[in-house]
Amino acid sequence: MTSLIFLGSGSAFTVGANNFQSNILLMTDQNHKLLIDCGTDIRFSLNAAGLSYLDITDIYISHLHSDHVGGLEYIAFSTLFDPRCKKPNLYLSKDVSSNLWDRTLSGGLRSLDGDIATIDTFFEQYKIGRQGYFIWQEIQFNLIRVTHVNNGFYLMPSYGLFFTLAGVKIFLSTDTQLCFEQNREIYEQADIIFHDCETSSYQTPVHANYEQLSTLPETIKNKMWLYGYQPGFLPDAKKDGFCGFVECRQVFEFSYSHSQEFTVGSGA
Repeated sequence: MTSLIFLGSGSAFTVGANNFQSNILLMTDQNHKLLIDCGTDIRFSLNAAGLSYLDITDIYISHLHSDHVGGLEYIAFSTLFDPRCKKPNLYLSKDVSSNLWDRTLSGGLRSLDGDIATIDTFFEQYKIGRQGYFIWQEIQFNLIRVTHVNNGFYLMPSYGLFFTLAGVKIFLSTDTQLCFEQNREIYEQADIIFHDCETSSYQTPVHANYEQLSTLPETIKNKMWLYGYQPGFLPDAKKDGFCGFVECRQVFEFSYSHSQEFTVGSGA
């Protein structure tokens, strides 16, 4: 059995003890763990789930916003100075990797007592090429390029994941505008979709919002769970054809024991 655990299901600026940023832990029945994104509140969301940096050996990074990479400094220093830890593995697209150290992490991590550090001081990097994938615990994770932020000069690198657990095909959007036509084949192939969903009254142009997602075909909505939402009122997603909103610490279990199925637990 393999489990997807939403350490949090909120947006970048979620506040309070009831939810955290949408960082996800994939855990096998052999207790191997892959952290999908590592935001600023990761030490709190791990602690709330009864975990710590000691449990983090493998990390995937989708893009460079702080709710996806802001916790890497905590992981880097904690694992470096704890002799129980090995250097965590870091999986990310080559274009994300090229900016991760110089533009995101080096300010806090570069200076050590008596030494100048590099990203290789803290992490084993696995850089993924264009239209590429990585393999973790015999699971192939295909990177899906999504349109998140386009500043008019270039597209900020951002990648969702498409992978299979116990025969169930999963698309995890990470952060994206609604790219249904761009990635229509992925939406249609997936058996279950976890899609970020903006619910704020003050909508931004860089995330899919609830109203846009509600216009998708019923066959797509019927297999879609929504996450990455803002605090406050949530629409009745099930009434509108979705599977629902993911709760903080909600667990999705995937097992071959009953021929390609998954079960859904409630959050805590």
